[in-house]
Amino acid sequence: MIVISILFFIYLITIAIFAHGFEKVKKFTSTETDAKTEFSIVIPFRNEAGSLPALLNSIENINYPKHLFEFIFVDDDSTDNSIEVINYHLEHSLKAGPSISIIKNSRNSNSPKKDAITTALKTARNEWIITTDADCILSENWLKTIDSYIQQNECNMIVAPVTYISNSSFLHQFQVLDFLSLQASTISGFGLRNPFLCNGANLAYKKGVFKKVNGFKNNNSIASGDDIFLLEKFLQFDKSKVSYLKSNEAIVKTFPVNTFNELINQRVRWASKTSNYNLIFGKLIGILILVGNCIIAFSPLLVYYEIITATSAISYFLMKLFFDFLLLERISSFYKQKLTFSSYLFSSFIYPYFTLLIVLKSLFSNYKWKGRTFKK
Repeated sequence: MIVISILFFIYLITIAIFAHGFEKVKKFTSTETDAKTEFSIVIPFRNEAGSLPALLNSIENINYPKHLFEFIFVDDDSTDNSIEVINYHLEHSLKAGPSISIIKNSRNSNSPKKDAITTALKTARNEWIITTDADCILSENWLKTIDSYIQQNECNMIVAPVTYISNSSFLHQFQVLDFLSLQASTISGFGLRNPFLCNGANLAYKKGVFKKVNGFKNNNSIASGDDIFLLEKFLQFDKSKVSYLKSNEAIVKTFPVNTFNELINQRVRWASKTSNYNLIFGKLIGILILVGNCIIAFSPLLVYYEIITATSAISYFLMKLFFDFLLLERISSFYKQKLTFSSYLFSSFIYPYFTLLIVLKSLFSNYKWKGRTFKK
């Protein structure tokens, strides 16, 4: 009973510290300066014909000098008409747009996305690389804000915000809450001066430093992790020059998946790289979060075997509900996404068991993504 209480108290303290860390990262406001930074934006894609029109429409609306950026789409063996969709927009709405090229992925490892980025960097003409995904929508002032940040700060890598566009279904709302918690942890890590998360859907870095740290070498046998492993290398190279851009103008929007099976495969893919992390702080946080959720998940059994009382179990749940809300309320306010209490409450019952399922599957089973099966 005492050990469980201590562990759970540590979990609550961790969440409270994260809420503080989130506030320590100040919002960035762009200044009116002439655009200077040249960008090469890399977008790997595989069978994204349904998602690409929204992305291409957002590219058309980007407020940045056309000669200062290029898009490199990397086709990873698409079997649908993704290439035709891109070409159609190039011939019509993007005819007078920025430089856009389509190249073929050169597969050399177990990670298609890392191969795609490496392939693109061979042809990228600019020093600043930005990666995003084919199912994203880019903000109008996205590049303008990143450029302004670069002009005001000396950095090698910029981690920027990502959020979901969702409907009112519980599956979507559950994913929004889960994703918000990841984004909150990302920002909080920077506030606590121990970054350990980022998202490849909105990640900018210098090509020269990418080459100096040998890109994805030594971790390209792992299918996912094109973002986290690169973050680790940039932190090792010069931690002081890895920054978080906390700005609404820099947000990239993407979409939740539409089935529970897709959600499981997606989260298992994300979790499968965890055991290969080198950042001790990130591993410690992961363990503490898992312990907190395990205590809630196993509370009925702990009560049944009289290890804890029913009152203690209810108290743990209510305290977790409150402390988690402290963090989620901050991140939802930043993203201007309203938290629905009913969805939050229901998700709080389900999330501990969902977390356990993902951890177990990531440790012991394979997963499918984009029509391919990846082995553990």
